[in-house]
Amino acid sequence: MKNRPNRNYLVFITHTLILLLFVTSVYANSSTYVSKIYDDFESNLLVKQQIKLNGKIIDENGVPLPGANVIEKGTTNGVVTDLDGNFSISVLNNSSVVVISYIGYKSKEIVANKQPGVVQLELDADALDEIVLVGYGSSKRKDVTGAVASVSEKDMNQGAITSPLQLISGKAAGVNINQTGSEPGSSPSVRIRGISSLIGGNDPLVVVDGIQGNMDLLSQIPPSEIASIDILKDASATAVYGSRGAAGVIIVSTKKNKAGISTFQYVGSYSIDYIPKELDMLNSDQWWTQAQLSGVPASANHGSNTDWYNLLTQSGSTQSHTLSFGGGTDKFNYRASLSAILQEGVVINSKNQKYIGRIVATQKALDDNLTLTYNLNSGIIENTGTVQSIGRASFTSNLITNAYLMRPTDPVLDVDGSYFNDPNVFQYLNPYAVAQTVVNDGQQDNLFGSLKADLDVYDGLTLGWFGSWRKTNNTNGFFLPVESTSANAIDQNGFANIVNNKQNEKLMNISLSYKKIFGEHSVNALALYEWQNQTYQGNYTQARGFINNIATYNALQLGDLSNVRPGDFSSYKNDRTLVSFLGRINYSFMNRYLLTLSLRRDGSSVFGANHKWGNFPSASVAWQIDQEPFMESQTIFDELKLRGGYGVTGNQQGLYPQNSLSLVGGSGVTYFGGQQITNFNVIQNANADLRWETKKQTNIGLDFALLEGRLRGTIDAYTATTDNLLFDYTVPQPPYPYSTIKANVGSILNQGLEVSLAYDLIDTDDMTLTLAGNVSFLKNEVKNLSGSINGVPLNTNYVPWGPNSYLIEGQPIGTFNILHHTGKDDANSETVQDDGDGIIDQGNQSPDRMLQGSALPTYSYAFNPTFQYKKFDVAMLWRSSGGNKIYNSLKSSLSYLENVGRSNVLESAVDLGIYNSRYGSDLWLEKGDFLRLENLTAGYTFDFKSVKYLNSVRLSITGNNLILITNYSGIDPELNFTGGNGFGGDNGIYPRTRSFVIGLDVKFN
Repeated sequence: MKNRPNRNYLVFITHTLILLLFVTSVYANSSTYVSKIYDDFESNLLVKQQIKLNGKIIDENGVPLPGANVIEKGTTNGVVTDLDGNFSISVLNNSSVVVISYIGYKSKEIVANKQPGVVQLELDADALDEIVLVGYGSSKRKDVTGAVASVSEKDMNQGAITSPLQLISGKAAGVNINQTGSEPGSSPSVRIRGISSLIGGNDPLVVVDGIQGNMDLLSQIPPSEIASIDILKDASATAVYGSRGAAGVIIVSTKKNKAGISTFQYVGSYSIDYIPKELDMLNSDQWWTQAQLSGVPASANHGSNTDWYNLLTQSGSTQSHTLSFGGGTDKFNYRASLSAILQEGVVINSKNQKYIGRIVATQKALDDNLTLTYNLNSGIIENTGTVQSIGRASFTSNLITNAYLMRPTDPVLDVDGSYFNDPNVFQYLNPYAVAQTVVNDGQQDNLFGSLKADLDVYDGLTLGWFGSWRKTNNTNGFFLPVESTSANAIDQNGFANIVNNKQNEKLMNISLSYKKIFGEHSVNALALYEWQNQTYQGNYTQARGFINNIATYNALQLGDLSNVRPGDFSSYKNDRTLVSFLGRINYSFMNRYLLTLSLRRDGSSVFGANHKWGNFPSASVAWQIDQEPFMESQTIFDELKLRGGYGVTGNQQGLYPQNSLSLVGGSGVTYFGGQQITNFNVIQNANADLRWETKKQTNIGLDFALLEGRLRGTIDAYTATTDNLLFDYTVPQPPYPYSTIKANVGSILNQGLEVSLAYDLIDTDDMTLTLAGNVSFLKNEVKNLSGSINGVPLNTNYVPWGPNSYLIEGQPIGTFNILHHTGKDDANSETVQDDGDGIIDQGNQSPDRMLQGSALPTYSYAFNPTFQYKKFDVAMLWRSSGGNKIYNSLKSSLSYLENVGRSNVLESAVDLGIYNSRYGSDLWLEKGDFLRLENLTAGYTFDFKSVKYLNSVRLSITGNNLILITNYSGIDPELNFTGGNGFGGDNGIYPRTRSFVIGLDVKFN
C-alpha cells in the first residue's frame, strides 16, 4: 500500500496559505488606506498653510495699473490686476515670493509673509524704450537720427510756472530760454541754436498735439497739463516742416487718460513774489546836498521825502489751480481739465488772469482699426498792464524806470489833493499818477480744436486725416487822462484808443504711412499732403478831447469828434496760404544702421511771383555701434550711437501778405479849393523775386551710456548757414519809387557745440542722486549784407542794430562799435579816445570807434542735480549765460550830474563826477555773464492706503531766482537776447522777481 500525506498536515498548510492570503490582502488594503489618509492629511495641512495676498498696483503717479502680472515665483500660479489695479492670489506658504511686473516698469518681488497693500512700480527707462515725437509721427529714441532733445514731465521744473517754456528752462543744450522781467502775463523768449535771421523771425514753430502755431500757442496750454516736450534742433529733424522749421520746432504733447483707468486730480500752487534788488538812488538829503553843489535853485526842492520806487511796487503773488479728471474703457477714454493762473504783479495795478478749459478724447471703432482723437481747448486771458513807454521826450520807458528819475523831494499830491506836477520841468511826469489813473486793459479769447483719424487699412498700412481750427481774438483798450500828468494827455485833453486783432488759422493734412519689418530690414514711410490758411483782421480807433473820465475807452464818441486826425482810425484784413507735399522714409538694417530721408515742397502765397515754391530736403544716418558683434564682449558701453545729418529749411516768419507787391498808401493831406484832400504815394517797392530764407545745417552727434546706464550723454556739433537773408535794404530813388526794398541778399553763419551729461551717483531702491547738466557754445557771424537786385547794388554794412551796436560783415550780430571812455575834462565833461585827427567822429564807421564784443551770448550752461529718498525729493537748477556785453543805457541816463535839477541820479554818479557827455561810450558797456540759482524744490509724497477716496498727496516748497551771481551793475543781466533790432541794451525792465512757492498735488481714487 502507498503512503498518503498526513491529513492534518494538509489542513495546516491549507489554513496557513489561507491566512497568508488574508494577511496579504488586509495589509495591501490597509496600506492603501493609510496612504490615502496620509495624503489627505498632508493636503489638508497644506491648505491650512497657504497664504492669501491682496493688494493694489499703481504707477509712478499713483494711477492704478490694470493688467499687471502677479505670479508666484517658480510656479505657474498667477493672476492679473483688474481695472482698478487690485489683485488677490493664494500662494504656497509664508516663504513664497510674489513677482509683480508691468510693461515699461521695473519688476518688484514681495515675500508672502508681508501683505503688499499698495505697490508702486517704478519706470524702467530701458524697458520703456522712450518714444520721441519727431514731427508727423514718433520714433523710439534709439532709432532717432537727428538732434532731438526731450523733456518728460518728471524732469520738468516746478514752482510758480505760468508758461510752458519755464518747465524746460535749462533742460536742453542749445535751447536758450530767458525771462526779461516778471510782468504778469509775460512769457520767456526762446532761441534754438542762436540767431539765424534778422527780420525773418527767430521764434521756433510750436506744435501742440499736432496743431501748429506761433509762440502764442504755448500761452494757451496749462503747464500742469503737459506730458512731454520734444525740441527738434537740427535741419535733418526740422526739414519735415519745410518753410516753417528754420528756427527749430517745439513739439508739446499734453496728458491723455490711460485706457480703463479713472482719474481725478488737483494740482495747485501759491507763491509770494518780491523784488530782490533795486538801484541805489540818492535820498532826499543826499539829493538836496548834490543839488546845491550843482547850483540848483531852492524852488526845485519841494520839501518832501518820497520813496517813489517803493510807492509803485508791492509784494506780488501767483496762484495756479488745475482740476483734471478722466475715465473710459479700452474703446473710449477721455481727459478733461479746468485751469486758472492768477498773477498779481509787483508793480501796482498790474495783473494777469488766465482761465483754460480743455478736453481730449479717444474712440476706437471698426474692430479697433479706426482711432479717432478729439481735442478742444478754450481759454480767456484778462490783463491789466502797466504803461511800457511813457515819459519825457528825452527818455521814455516803463513806470519803474520813471520812478527812478523822480526827485525824492517831490510830493505825490499837490496841496489841493491833485497829483503833483512841476510846470518848471519840461514834460514832467508823475509815475504814481500814471499807475493810478491810466486804464490799460486787454482780453484775449482763444479757441482751438482738432480731430485726428487713423485707419489701419492693411498690414502696416495706415491712412490718416488731421484737421485743426484755431481762432484768437485780442482786444486792448487804453485811456490816458489829463490827471495822469502826462504832457501828451494834457495837450490833447486826454485820449483813448481801442485795438482789435483777430486771427483765424485752419490746417488739414492727409497722410499715408507704412510700417513693416522684413527680417533684418525695417521700413517706416510717410507721404503727406498739407494745407494751411491764416486770416488776419483788425481795426484801430482813437479819440481825444474828453470832458470827463467816466467811460474811459468804452465810449470813444464822447471825445472831440471835430479833432480827428490822420491815423486815428484804420482797419485791415489779409490772409496767407501754404500748401505742402512731404515724403519721408526711415530705414533700419539689423537695428544697427539707420537712415532717414525726407523731402518737403512748399508753396506760399506771400512770396514773389517768381518764387512761390521751394524744396526742403534732408538726410541723416545713424550707426548703433553697441549692436555690432565686435562690441559683444566689451563691458564699457551700454549704448553708443553715432549720428550725422544735413538738411535745408526755410523761413517766412518775417514776411506778410502782399510784401512782394508795390503798394500805395496815404501820405498826409493837402488843402485845395478849401477842401482837405488825402495824398497817396508808393509805400512799398515790388519784388517778384522775394522768397524765403534758406537755412542749410550739418550736424554730427554722439549718444552714449556707460556703467550700466548710470552715465549717459549726448554730444552734438553743428554748422548752419542762412542764405537769401530777408532784410529791408536801402535802394536809390530813382529807379525805385520808395527808399527801401524787402529782398533776399545776405547770409549768417552759426557754429556750435552742445554737450549733455547725466550721472546716477546713487541708485538704490530707496535712494537716488542724479547729477545732470548741459553746456552750449555758439559762434555767430554776419557773412555778408551786400549784393544786388535787378542790377542795382545793395551795400548795407554797419547797420545800427541797438544802442551802439551794429550789423557788421565778419562780426556777430549786435557787435558793439563804440567810442572808448578816457575820463573827463576840467568842466567834468566826459572825454573819449581820438584816433589822432583831433576830431571825434560819431559816424557808424568812424575810425574813433572800437569793436568791443557782441550783445549775443557765446555760451550757456545748466546744472540740475536731483535727489530722492523714498517719498522725499529735492531738485535744483543752476543756469548761466555769458560771453556777451550789455550797454547800460539806464545807468547812463541816471549818472549825469547836470540832470540833478530835474531828476534824481544814482549814488555812484556822485563819485563818478561826470557833469555831462556828448557821447555814448564804453563807460556804460558791461559784461553780461551771470550764474543764477533759478529753481530749488523740495517735496514729499504721502501715500494714503487706508483712506477710501484718497490716493496720494504731494506737498512741495519751491524757491525761484534765489541767487544771482554777476558783475553787472544793473537790476538783472538777463535782458533781451532775441537778436532783433534794439537788443543788447538796458533801458529799464519790469522788475525780475524772487518767489517762494507752496505746491499741492492731490490724487483721488
